Amino acid sequence: MNERKVSKGGWQTLRNWLRPGLGIKRWMLVVLAGITFLAVGLAILLLDFYRTEYTSKTFLDVLSYVSLRFLPRIFRVLIFAGIGVGITAFGIWGLNRAFLRPFMTPGRNVVDQLADYHRRARGPRVVAIGGGHGLSSLLRGLKEHTRNLTAVVTVADDGGSSGKLRESFGILPPGDIRNCLAALSNDEAMLTQLFQYRFSGEPGLDGHSFGNLFLTALADITGSFEEAVSESGRVLSVSGRVLPSTLHDVRLVADIQMPHMLNEVRVKGESAIPEAAGRVRRVWLEPNDAPAFPPALKAILAADLIIVGPGSLYTSLLPNLLVHDLLAAIHSSRAIKIFICNVATQAGETDSYSCHDHVRVLEEHIGEDLFDVVLRNDNCSASLPAGTQWVRADSRTLSDTRAYCADLLDEEHPWRHDAAKLGQVLMNLFFERTGPLS
Repeated sequence: MNERKVSKGGWQTLRNWLRPGLGIKRWMLVVLAGITFLAVGLAILLLDFYRTEYTSKTFLDVLSYVSLRFLPRIFRVLIFAGIGVGITAFGIWGLNRAFLRPFMTPGRNVVDQLADYHRRARGPRVVAIGGGHGLSSLLRGLKEHTRNLTAVVTVADDGGSSGKLRESFGILPPGDIRNCLAALSNDEAMLTQLFQYRFSGEPGLDGHSFGNLFLTALADITGSFEEAVSESGRVLSVSGRVLPSTLHDVRLVADIQMPHMLNEVRVKGESAIPEAAGRVRRVWLEPNDAPAFPPALKAILAADLIIVGPGSLYTSLLPNLLVHDLLAAIHSSRAIKIFICNVATQAGETDSYSCHDHVRVLEEHIGEDLFDVVLRNDNCSASLPAGTQWVRADSRTLSDTRAYCADLLDEEHPWRHDAAKLGQVLMNLFFERTGPLS
């Protein structure tokens, strides 16, 4: 009974391949014709070694004439073999195009796309930790060098559309995850516009982005937020994975030193911290013992390169690193660990901070000697918007042996990193320390 089912399934599969409209049968016939010519070439060799006693014209005599017996053997073999190889190669080329046509990018040929795909498939295993637009820019640059990308994203966001959905549906905030999925998509331009589209004026939808609603709907369909993120990655054909740092409902809390006040003020909520208009002294998560998402831990322990930043220091980077299991995994990993300092200061969080101040704050919260490299921008030639300053390298930064400076500036948006420059510099740093991957 089982053998009959297997046989029936095999014939059904064959029939499916021969359905009209697939554009495959013609190329299969071409390949078959090429194989036939190759077979005739092999037959010529066999006929030359075959001897018969018959003097009358037999089937073998006719076949010998058809196989150009009147020519020297080497010429006959070369003619049929050459024709057979040429036709077979042409048929295989056509079959490949028929198979790959639905997945090809317009304007690029098959060879270039295959070479690029396999080059990036052999790229290093990279884990990028952060949130906000900084992480999106980083992923946009890295995906040109490797497909082995994992973004670990904060889930402490409680403002805007993400905060409303978090409160109404009890899901993790989708905003940063949405941005990362768009950045990793193979059709980023259109998907970014779609995911970032915000409804305005419609009752119940005002202020919500399409991407946030998409992830919320998918979470309801699949039954869990983590499954929604995983399925969306497959649906959107992203070059990598996006993972939350934890699945627990965590809140970011800060002690802030307010101007003209002796005592610190405690502020709860990621969105409220930049609005407090004071100097942040310390941040932590509530609850403080939320376990890390296991796939994120696995990715960190298997990584070749771990990158923290760029992004908002207190509200994007630290919320990830304050998950104890995740921080322990980073310490245990043998990967190269790089911290990317922001290009410009952020109002309400890092006013007047130097590069050393960013590193100091991180080390006060998570301990020293975590990073192997501290990467910062050294191009400060553009004009910044009012209220922001360059994150400069003071004497303490320059004396740090881990410091590495490069031109990372986005000329059109000088308060951000240029994705292409950042990705190339990171790959250069990685290969300088490890050598080419085998």
